[in-house]
Amino acid sequence: MKTTWIKSPAFDITWILLPAILPCLLVFIFQDYFVTASAGTNTLNWIVFVMLIDVSHVYSTLYRTYFNKEGIRKYTTLLKIVPLVCFIAAVLLYALGELVFWRVMAYLAVFHFIRQQYGFLRIYSRGEKVPRIFSVIQSITIYSVTLIPILIWHCMGPRNFNWFVDNDFLYFNFPPLVGVLKITLLGIVLVYLISELILLKKYSIINYGRLLLVFGTATSWYMGIVLFNGDLIFTMLNVVAHGIPYMALIWVTEKNNAGKDNFKWLRFVFGKYGLVLFIAILFVLAYVEEGLWDSLIWREQKNVFGPFYFMNAISHHKALTFIVPLLSLPQVVHYVLDGFIWKLSKAENTL
Repeated sequence: MKTTWIKSPAFDITWILLPAILPCLLVFIFQDYFVTASAGTNTLNWIVFVMLIDVSHVYSTLYRTYFNKEGIRKYTTLLKIVPLVCFIAAVLLYALGELVFWRVMAYLAVFHFIRQQYGFLRIYSRGEKVPRIFSVIQSITIYSVTLIPILIWHCMGPRNFNWFVDNDFLYFNFPPLVGVLKITLLGIVLVYLISELILLKKYSIINYGRLLLVFGTATSWYMGIVLFNGDLIFTMLNVVAHGIPYMALIWVTEKNNAGKDNFKWLRFVFGKYGLVLFIAILFVLAYVEEGLWDSLIWREQKNVFGPFYFMNAISHHKALTFIVPLLSLPQVVHYVLDGFIWKLSKAENTL
């Protein structure tokens, strides 16, 4: 049995699987640069990895929800309630303290990033008729290669990078547990590889998509969090492996739906030459959001967001209690909606 690709071997490998593997190769080749470089201080790195990939991928959810007639019909209640509930919850969290807000955001983001890898695992495993134990091993593996590096991070204490802001994680600071976690991770990966060998020998199944997904996920998470201690390395391995595959999945699935009963302008976006428009819309939305963040909150990238600097920075806590949750709303809504909008059909053959 061959891999059930999302679109094709070339598309999947290039846009869904390589974004986790290729950055790891670049880090090994150019270690001297990546170890010392920071994503936050280099403007070009920040534009590419944070704004054009991380923030843009958040807005790609719109193509499956608010920009989509079928999405609006299918998720009407969610699309109305989720933004309101998320905003109220975020305001309450920020009212409890700035660090409380960012801490919850960090753990919510971690959960979202892990679940995405699990989702891709299930997509690549769809249609396989094998004993459930293999599915269990695969699930344990994908959760382990993502969650265990996070636990190791907690045990090692603060690193040269953060998920959002300083101390947004609750660190255990218990280094003796690091060795145990590493051995556990190695054991789980070995069991997984043995299970794939059994699938090949007994059921003639070799799922290249799943193998590359697990390899890329394990490598990027371990390198970015445990093996190296660099801000740019963490940002690049974290963001590229997450954002590009997500946007690719949106593109390929919604392109198939564009010709159906949908908004007419989407036919241009998902038409033969619409990829540039698809990306441009995301980039514009990302630029506007980051311009508001930078002008109102951070004040760090004036050379990039100069047009927004006619607005004064906000420093009053009561005002920030509403402004920060409002600016973070697209990201939070993306996290929540993502748990509902990706479901396999009953036949487990289509998205």
